[in-house]
Amino acid sequence: MDNNGVGSWLRRRRPKSGPKPALVCADRAVSYAELADRADRLANALRARGVAKRDRVAYLGENDTSFVESFFACGLLGAIFVPLNTRLAAPELQFQLQDSGARYLINAESLEPLAAAAVDGTSVGTRLKVDADGGPAASVGKLPSGVEHYDSVINAAAATPIDEAVSLDDGAMILYTSGTTGQPKGALLTHGNITWNCLNAIIDMDTSRNDVVLLIAPLFHVAALDMGLLPIILKGGTAVLESKFVPGRVLELIGRYQVTTLSGVPTTFQMLCEDPTWASANLSSLAKLTCGGSAVPIRVLDAYEARGIGFSNCYGMTETAPGTTMLPSDRSREKTGSAGLPHFFTDIRIVSDSGAQAGVGETGEIQISGPNVIKEYWNRSDATAAGYSDSIWFRSGDVGHVDEDGFLFVSDRIKDMIISGGENVYPAEIEAVISELDEVASVAVIGVEDEKWGEVPRAIITLRAGERLTEARIRAHLDGRLARYKIPKSVTFIDEMPRTASGKIRKAELRNQFAH
Repeated sequence: MDNNGVGSWLRRRRPKSGPKPALVCADRAVSYAELADRADRLANALRARGVAKRDRVAYLGENDTSFVESFFACGLLGAIFVPLNTRLAAPELQFQLQDSGARYLINAESLEPLAAAAVDGTSVGTRLKVDADGGPAASVGKLPSGVEHYDSVINAAAATPIDEAVSLDDGAMILYTSGTTGQPKGALLTHGNITWNCLNAIIDMDTSRNDVVLLIAPLFHVAALDMGLLPIILKGGTAVLESKFVPGRVLELIGRYQVTTLSGVPTTFQMLCEDPTWASANLSSLAKLTCGGSAVPIRVLDAYEARGIGFSNCYGMTETAPGTTMLPSDRSREKTGSAGLPHFFTDIRIVSDSGAQAGVGETGEIQISGPNVIKEYWNRSDATAAGYSDSIWFRSGDVGHVDEDGFLFVSDRIKDMIISGGENVYPAEIEAVISELDEVASVAVIGVEDEKWGEVPRAIITLRAGERLTEARIRAHLDGRLARYKIPKSVTFIDEMPRTASGKIRKAELRNQFAH
């Protein structure tokens, strides 16, 4: 085949795993043969509508088979896939469509009003609407100009194989950074970035063709797509797609489909072990839990280990496709708080403020190199130039250190660091200690102006249902565990923590609201 990119994976996988379920969505199984056939048909349909190599095709929808079909159809054509965050407002989506230059949009029927508003004034000329029932709706013939029914288009297209010349250096996908501050940047992931990331994940997670992964995070987020779905497809396993996170249903699905692998953020796993059905849920198949975003609280770790299940903490970002490090589950107690060791084909280094490489235990910026790291931001040469050191080391913007065994410990984001009385204060360190309190559901520490010290920490906290907690008790818990200048000078309790689609706390929003 001339196509050496991700678009060729289904064609290569079909003779090996044809009748086996590749996906399970809405309790319906889709075999590798069917998935490959529909991707071929969609690729032919898009080509007939003018999609060519390097054209951008956007997708707006929740976890669904159509997302997977669209991704692989773009790969077959050498087109660039642009998954959009369904939780954004129309102007935010409009910016991403304009910035990427997408001319085509595939969107879910449930998001039709949002899609229609988002494309207004952009270069999008053709839209395919994925109907909720998986087939043409009764409104055939009443669609707006330039809009077609997704399944009608696929059913009418030929299944003729397409073998476009695609190399590992060609662009495969534009993923926009979460944009917690300023306008988001489009990270251009190549076919090589994705392939090497999947190899890293398969090696370090011991992924096999017998694995069943349950995907509860949105596929438009890089971790769900590149660490969850694509490694499983590459190995010939099965992915169960869920569009909404409902703890009780997730626990039921684990038993029903004998799920082996589950990924999420600490809040995800906390909600699962606090669900009323936790004690009776069949978790006998569950063997691999991966958690990103922050370290798993000890009480949550205890709950899973009591069921014989360990955690692998992960660290990464969109620009590394996203895997950077992973902490093996059998080292989670020994290396509590660590983000783990670099993935097999990835390197990290710590660089001090002076620009020199830091020694063991010395804090500095985490920089990353490897074939999974992007080479550029889409149409942002300024951001690309600023994002690298010595041409090959991506500047993460995160602060951390490595211990004598090479394990990475992430302190915080450089921009989140608080300077109080000339001392560097890393919010993540304070958050980890506050999270030890059973009453705390989530916590974020921000800096607030102070006449004497310049900045002082403030803790923003949400409590678990039915719990009470006082500022005095928090201070008593921190006293003796942290230096006094690190102890928050004020505490604010809120009902709900603002989060991005990937579950990360929107600290910029908290600073805007509570930093004065």
